[in-house]
Amino acid sequence: MSGVLAFALFLFEILAIATISISFCSGSSYHGDCLESERGALLRFKRDLKDPSNRLASWSGSGDYCAWTGVVCDNMTGHVLHLDLRNPFNYYKESEYDAIGRTALVGKINPSLLDLKHLSYLDLSFNDFQGVQIPRFVGSMGNLQYLNLSGTRISGMIPHQLGNLSNLQFLGLSSNYLLYVDNLLWLSGLSSLEHLDLRSVNLSKAFNWLMVTNELPSLVELRLSNCQLHHFSPLATANFSSLTVLDLSHNQFDNSFIPSWVFGLSHLLFLDLGFNHFQGPIPGGLQNLTSLKHLGLDSNYFNSSIPNWLYRFIHLEYLSLRNNKLQGTIDSEALGNLTSISRLDLSLNTRLEGRIPRSMASLCNLKSINLRGVHLSQEISEILNIFSGCVSIELESLDLRSSSISGHLTEQLGQFKNLDNLDLANNSIVGHIPVIGVGGNKLTLEVRHDWIPPFQLVALGLHNCYVGSRFPQWLHSQKHLQYLNLLNSGMSDLFPIRFLKSAFQLKFLDLGLNQFHGQITDLTKVTQLFFLSVHSNNMYGPLPLISSNLVYLDLSNNSFSGSVSHYLCYRINKPKSLIGLKLKDNSLQREIPDCWMSYQNLEILELSNNKFTGKLPNSLGSLTSLIWLLLGKNRLSGTIPVSLKNCSALESLDVGENEFVGNIPTWTGERFSRMVVLILRSNNFHGPLPTRLCDLAFLQILDLADNNLSRTIPKCINNITGMVAANSFTRSSQQYLPLPLDGDVILTEKASVVSEGEAIEYDEILNLVKETDVSRNNLTKSIPLEMTNLKATQSLNFSHNSFTGRIPESIGAMRSLESIDFSVNQLSGEIPQSMSNLMSLNHLNLSNNKLTGKIPSSTQLQNFDASSFTGNDLCGAPLPKNCAENVSVSEDENGDEDEDSVDHWLYVSIALGFVVGFGCFIGPLIFNRRWR
Repeated sequence: MSGVLAFALFLFEILAIATISISFCSGSSYHGDCLESERGALLRFKRDLKDPSNRLASWSGSGDYCAWTGVVCDNMTGHVLHLDLRNPFNYYKESEYDAIGRTALVGKINPSLLDLKHLSYLDLSFNDFQGVQIPRFVGSMGNLQYLNLSGTRISGMIPHQLGNLSNLQFLGLSSNYLLYVDNLLWLSGLSSLEHLDLRSVNLSKAFNWLMVTNELPSLVELRLSNCQLHHFSPLATANFSSLTVLDLSHNQFDNSFIPSWVFGLSHLLFLDLGFNHFQGPIPGGLQNLTSLKHLGLDSNYFNSSIPNWLYRFIHLEYLSLRNNKLQGTIDSEALGNLTSISRLDLSLNTRLEGRIPRSMASLCNLKSINLRGVHLSQEISEILNIFSGCVSIELESLDLRSSSISGHLTEQLGQFKNLDNLDLANNSIVGHIPVIGVGGNKLTLEVRHDWIPPFQLVALGLHNCYVGSRFPQWLHSQKHLQYLNLLNSGMSDLFPIRFLKSAFQLKFLDLGLNQFHGQITDLTKVTQLFFLSVHSNNMYGPLPLISSNLVYLDLSNNSFSGSVSHYLCYRINKPKSLIGLKLKDNSLQREIPDCWMSYQNLEILELSNNKFTGKLPNSLGSLTSLIWLLLGKNRLSGTIPVSLKNCSALESLDVGENEFVGNIPTWTGERFSRMVVLILRSNNFHGPLPTRLCDLAFLQILDLADNNLSRTIPKCINNITGMVAANSFTRSSQQYLPLPLDGDVILTEKASVVSEGEAIEYDEILNLVKETDVSRNNLTKSIPLEMTNLKATQSLNFSHNSFTGRIPESIGAMRSLESIDFSVNQLSGEIPQSMSNLMSLNHLNLSNNKLTGKIPSSTQLQNFDASSFTGNDLCGAPLPKNCAENVSVSEDENGDEDEDSVDHWLYVSIALGFVVGFGCFIGPLIFNRRWR
């Protein structure tokens, strides 16, 4: 046997040497010294950065650094390959400048990046490195293929050491206005470069820019806009004939003509030569570039007519000939051949004339048309008629200023639903301005405080537009105004009670999401008003008395206080028109009065998050039209009144976080056949779950958590078909509120749903949420197998109960599950293997049960933290406890072990197994360069 042992030892020695030589600093273990050095490098890099928005919160000393924000590792070796810390905001959007500053990483680039030996992708763009130079050590990061430092406020001279990055395919240094070069010879070392973006970098000293870039054989994108280039050196032929993007705009070249080598770039998709000094006719050589999608020749001195060959560019999406000296007549019919065009700009060519042809009606991709200063000599009604078809769907900008247009402005303008820029100034248009809607945009209305408009409006929608901090005084002059929407308009002023009482025609007023303050006094005389919303302001005091004609009132999210008796019981014998009443999120208190008999039309009642106490009044049962009843987060007590079963139209009932007692009424399932949302959490309900709950076939959200419910979940739970299939019930979370206006108002239901311990408020997508939460009760016995038939359920929370038995093996069929919490129960047995099939699962807690055995192996389960499994008798990743394997032992005829034989052949089998396994692993790496 000594020969066998020697052979085994020989194999081990060879493999040890091979392992050391091949996998030194390249192994798959995440705990090797090399990989720990990469963790340290990342932490040292973070140490030199300020992080005001906490973007690097996940970068801590513990845990898998491959899961840190912006870090991408090799799946086999664990080495850091990508570091993507690009600021999520874009510097090119000036309106977001402040937000950019709040999210930018600020500081310097630590040389610890050199320890990331395998780093191939580095994106730090649009952060703030406070005017420092590009560190020279970046040129030593030889594996880099992608480097983006655009918009990072770096300055000084670009170090020549960047030319050492022979593997680099993308280099982005744009939008660093204090960056410059003395020459570009170092670019010659970037033999693999495909994308070069140096926009706004000072290249005025780089006289060799064209010669050097022409020698880059792989270049497909060259962006040198606004680089202070002034001269084209002679170039016989273009070696970079594979270019697809060429941007040389904003350079003011002293050459009069476009160089001829440009015409040979037949693969170009993007060409921008705008804002230079090119002159003469538009060169015919450009007609060779038939693949172009973007052509910018604006702000030059071209003085010819528009060449006919240009209309044959069927792939063209962007064409700008703006601000030249073009002349002659537009070939109107030929314009219709540009079937892919999205943005067309022929403006400020004052010697150009023509008409918008009917063929342009087929240009269904048009988003922007600018013909300012072109002599169209056409009626506006004809132009709008041409564009009223498919063009009206996409069109966002129409500029026809100073274009010799005449005629009446017609109602056709209302068909342009996405139009956000319209300029018809300095023409000969006559007549009335039709109704125009601008609400829902982010426009600013700037007028003098004493301005009195020369018109009378019937409807005005300026929601989400800024109208100033004060309520507009000019609205007092509008005597025919019926509809006024100033939602989220930036106002901080006293509530305009004088306007409301004097606007005798006003039927609709929405002042929500502003900063109005003060009290609202008696509104009983404002009889013409049907809709009033002042939600999310700073109003206070008692609720105002209202007219019985009011159909909808929303005073939620303010500071109204006191009793509601005087409000609800006013003229108790007179029927009220209210359909929707929202008073949630205030400081209203005392009991809810027993005055609901007059509110027979009420469909929406929201009183949640106030300070109401006492029992629910029996007269709530008279609200037979009620659809949404939200009473959560108060101090209500007693039992659910039997009279409530008369509200058989209920779809959403929330009485959570109160002090209700008693059993869950058995008639709930019988009477509320349309119920979709049932929230009873955090009360004192007790007793068993009524079997009749299974009759709520359309139920999608069932929250009974934190009560004293006992016994078990009824097996008929699979009758709740609302949780069986995603499309089992397509109920809308919106209600249409009929008003005596031109259109209905759409109201969106909201519900606060607790998931993973956090309350989330859903509105538009509420109808897509499917959740069951029975946590923190006294439920016992096993989880019914029938529960797993609810395949559309996204969240199950059965934690803090006394469930026993095994987790159903068929739980893997619930493929929609995103969250499971079975913690703190008495569940036993092994974790079902099928649980590894739950690919949408992002939250799992099985802790503190009596589970045993090995955690099933799957990428899904091993990604969870060990805390998801603690408090059980489990083993295997992610727990530190390994699962012991029993090795069978052979015996001789007499029952005695042949220890020598077992030991020797064990060594041999281990060695051979290691050879085979290691060969299967290392073989592909040796012969496949990309994998290696």
